[in-house]
Amino acid sequence: MKIKYIWLLACLIGFWACNDIEDFEMTEVEEELPPATPGSADFSNFVALGNSLTAGFADGALFSASQSSSFPNILSQKFELVGGGSFTQPLTNDNFGGLALAGNRLPGFDPRLVFGGAGPVPLESLIGPVTVTTDIALNNPTGPFGNLGVPGAKSFHLLAPGYGNLGNLQLGLANPYFVRMTGSTPDASVLELAVAQSPSFFLLWIGNNDVLGYALSGGDGTNPITPVSGPPGVGFDQTYGALIATLTASGSGGVVANIADVTSIPYFTTVPYNPVPLDAATAAAVNQAYAPYNGGIQAALAALEVTGLFTPEEAAARIISFEEGETNAVVIEDESLTDLGAINPAFDGLPRIRQATAEDLIVLPAANFIGTLADPNNPLTVNGVAIPLEDKWVLVPSEQMEIAVATTAFNATISSTANAAGLAFVDANTLLSQLANGGITSGNFTLTSNLVTGGAFSLDGVHPTSRGYALIANEFMKAIDATYGSNFEASGNLVDIGNYPTNYSPTFQ
Repeated sequence: MKIKYIWLLACLIGFWACNDIEDFEMTEVEEELPPATPGSADFSNFVALGNSLTAGFADGALFSASQSSSFPNILSQKFELVGGGSFTQPLTNDNFGGLALAGNRLPGFDPRLVFGGAGPVPLESLIGPVTVTTDIALNNPTGPFGNLGVPGAKSFHLLAPGYGNLGNLQLGLANPYFVRMTGSTPDASVLELAVAQSPSFFLLWIGNNDVLGYALSGGDGTNPITPVSGPPGVGFDQTYGALIATLTASGSGGVVANIADVTSIPYFTTVPYNPVPLDAATAAAVNQAYAPYNGGIQAALAALEVTGLFTPEEAAARIISFEEGETNAVVIEDESLTDLGAINPAFDGLPRIRQATAEDLIVLPAANFIGTLADPNNPLTVNGVAIPLEDKWVLVPSEQMEIAVATTAFNATISSTANAAGLAFVDANTLLSQLANGGITSGNFTLTSNLVTGGAFSLDGVHPTSRGYALIANEFMKAIDATYGSNFEASGNLVDIGNYPTNYSPTFQ
């Protein structure tokens, strides 16, 4: 019995000891962080150049709340701690988004998207008509602007004179977002407006649109990839070199970022390749309709296989077959397929179509298009089934490869140019890869690239949420710390991304 009580006493002593340790740990004073310092960087006059990512674009629009959470604006607030000056943005006039010209809405510049319960929907579908008050002919703000992010801008646009001249808008040579910034110097380029401010520190994130425009158009050729070679204002390499040379000519410090793999954003990864539900009767009817086409493919193989110009593998990929179930693949046009009519006129009527595979990327807007009727009066004209999806709705593997090759080349230029100039560098490509493959944890939150639920990307599937922009701001501060010896991270001045929202309500209530 004594042994039993000795064991119990030992346990109680251990319990009290553990409690004492815990109490000690709870009252332990945290180590005091050092004050923020700029290192060798001079943040007194900060200017940011770029495209929609720099501007704070989100949910398919530019609006005042999203601009307030632009990552350059977040950075400017931290720069103020170490000698940074004022930072002015060309704020829009409302939180609707969209642009107007002399009282009329500009086509293609609509109010923002909101969450409609199942997915992104236009703002006005929930709250009714709104009046867009940001008018590029009537109420542009006054600069100079620290944030010179121009939604839609490609690399060469930053050098283009007249890109902000209202008179060039109808000619397709001006950008309405930049029209808002040029003021009394309408023909000044983005770069000229930046240099005129004699920045002590600059941010440049450009090049995404040089490949993204091609991707967003499904690679249909209407928005080509910027060539790698060519003089400044034409080829990416010399354009980027000219931008950096001009910005650093007076000894300014700076930070740049490379181009992410745009095919990994939700715009291309949300819509499945096989979203078509069919019952048995409908599947049989569709198969019967495609029987002549399938027969033509088989006949072409029999006639052309011997030439080596048409293979059994391609023929098999082009056979179209539907079945009862929820996961039938859509039918798509694919210009990379063999033009059989060009080989033998007897097969001139066979279109270059096939059913999509997991290797194809269906663009986000196709979600509202697949399954609709091309002819409202004909139930047999279902888009994506009886009517193949046009090139603009799909990125096929050959088009994805074009994007990958260009991105690799552009990123090599950005990296080498930044290194030669001694600039801080943010690897946005790796950052996006992490978001797409498991996510990134910051504080109490893990962000992924999933649309709506991931927290990193806004409802347009292309641009970050405010929380995503906060994450980007932290990455820029880390890069600046590494190059210039500042201590934003060590001093505890990275932002808490949880203080930034992942979505905005329709009425901001």
